[in-house]
Amino acid sequence: MSDSIIIIPTYNEKENIERMIRTIFHLPKPFHILIIDDNSPDGTAEIVRKLMKKYPTQLFMTERKGKLGLGTAYLTGFKRALESGYQYIFEMDADFSHNPDDLIRLYNACAEGGADLSIGSRYISGINVINWPLRRVLMSYSASKYVRLVTGMKIMDTTAGFKCYRSIVLDTLDLNRIKMKGYGFQIEMKFKTWRLGFKIVEVPIIFTDRKEGASKMSGSIFGEAFKGVIKMKIASYFSNPAKKI
Repeated sequence: MSDSIIIIPTYNEKENIERMIRTIFHLPKPFHILIIDDNSPDGTAEIVRKLMKKYPTQLFMTERKGKLGLGTAYLTGFKRALESGYQYIFEMDADFSHNPDDLIRLYNACAEGGADLSIGSRYISGINVINWPLRRVLMSYSASKYVRLVTGMKIMDTTAGFKCYRSIVLDTLDLNRIKMKGYGFQIEMKFKTWRLGFKIVEVPIIFTDRKEGASKMSGSIFGEAFKGVIKMKIASYFSNPAKKI
């Protein structure tokens, strides 16, 4: 039995998913994996189902009927992980932009370093991004700066999606009240964690853009985040962070 589970949302990740699963299971620390697949037409789920026969106690999957968004995928995974009693719950991409070796560093930041949320940060020690066009680097970095300005959070990488939560954080948040579903989901989760006074630590990572498969990023995702941050900040003036938020 592992105390840790990694939630990996998938949509058309057949080029990456088997290698990612096998890589994680070869790490020196035992992790479990929960795949949330949004009915990938490329057969991603079928690859996972075959691997589940080899790893029946380590690999799990929830299959959804369609592409319902990154945020809802993670919320589905969080609830299943909490019901199963995991103490450390991770978010991770399937495409190797997040280095599986860094999972242990994120775990140690929580299990040994006392963090309630550890973030794999691209910007805590400069700009550590490989293979992104300059326009996308500037957009991402500027988005984090904008979020810090609006919210007051002292987090350098506010949009990061490589994270480890202690279960108490997700148990304290009211997951049913998380509003943003796309890019802004990552911001909203950090903001509500920060407002509740949990300890947040940024762990420096090197982010490498995917080599296989297609990016899911779009302009509409950024638009939701831009407007959503302002609405989220205004709403915070009328809510009590001591209660479930």
